[in-house]
Amino acid sequence: MRFTLSSTALSSKLTALSRVINSKNALPILGDFVFEISDNVLHLTASDSENIMKTQLDLTESDGDCRFAIDSHNLLEAVKSFSEQPITFDVSLEQNIVKISYQNGLFKLPIENADEFPMSQPVSEFAKTITIPNAILADNINRSIFATAQDELRPVMNGIYFDLTSDHLAIVASDGHKLVRNKVFTIKSEQPAAFILPKKPANLLKNLLGKDGGDVTIRFDERNAEINFGDGTLQCRLIEGRFPNYNSVIPQNNPNEIHVDRLALLAALRRVQPFANGSSNLIRFHVEGSTLQLDAEDYDFSKTATERMSCDYNGNPMSIGFKGSSFIEVLGNFDCPEVIVQLADPSRAGLVLPSEQPENQDVLMLLMPMLIND
Repeated sequence: MRFTLSSTALSSKLTALSRVINSKNALPILGDFVFEISDNVLHLTASDSENIMKTQLDLTESDGDCRFAIDSHNLLEAVKSFSEQPITFDVSLEQNIVKISYQNGLFKLPIENADEFPMSQPVSEFAKTITIPNAILADNINRSIFATAQDELRPVMNGIYFDLTSDHLAIVASDGHKLVRNKVFTIKSEQPAAFILPKKPANLLKNLLGKDGGDVTIRFDERNAEINFGDGTLQCRLIEGRFPNYNSVIPQNNPNEIHVDRLALLAALRRVQPFANGSSNLIRFHVEGSTLQLDAEDYDFSKTATERMSCDYNGNPMSIGFKGSSFIEVLGNFDCPEVIVQLADPSRAGLVLPSEQPENQDVLMLLMPMLIND
């Protein structure tokens, strides 16, 4: 059986699929790509047993249908360096060999029986559905994923929580010290529903979703989700369990507001942070009038740093401590020119909001304070 297709199109699809495959697999065939040719279309599949990604591309020509598996590493290394050109696969299912021809040569690779590849677990017929614009989902995953935890004792914190209510869709992530909550007001449902998307499929979507138009459809039940985007599908196992009540930790009255240039504060924190204590990474924020002062110190190594910058502040003088690396992550995951830092007192969580919210959305990030010695 023979088929021909574009080398760069194949390389692009295989590169995306390869992110699913683990370096070590319980089943050797999970290190393979599955090729399935049907009606002049190539369907490609890769899996790590918990996540299955599928995509497809049109063939230039083919003389039949077939299905086989081929080692992902060898094939990807072979095709990713090709310039744009047609490449032809000659498949022998009897000899379990594929011959791949291109402009200046050919190579041969062994193939395996694709029937040994694990089948996906489909979502149930009672699955709920969320339809969300591609760009909005991409933005919210990009904005949230840094706040997920890596916690063996509380696995529910290791993913992104999708909370569909009658008012909005909330997309939330938290590791217990920082929290990101995004509300999308254009997506709502009279029947509440929720699921926790693990970090790996979230990262896969982060790399695959673009800013182009189109919608992403998420069908999910209590255990599995099926995410359809463009010409691809991602099926994944969800994290089971109850996500903490994130609304209860978000303070409702932080009257003291700092309006400050985001990039200026980010640059100042990056300059000061190397002087903070290596274990605590504590940076002291002191705000008074129109001045925000950042202080870091590590007396074990006789290091200190202070930097002042202008801001707009409407409250009483205050000193509060935050973990420098966490604050840098928070600021780095906004794309607005100015942020608002809302504070109540040095013992309560601080909120960071964009000066202008995205259209039909509400975004906030929360940071727990650290104890400082006055």
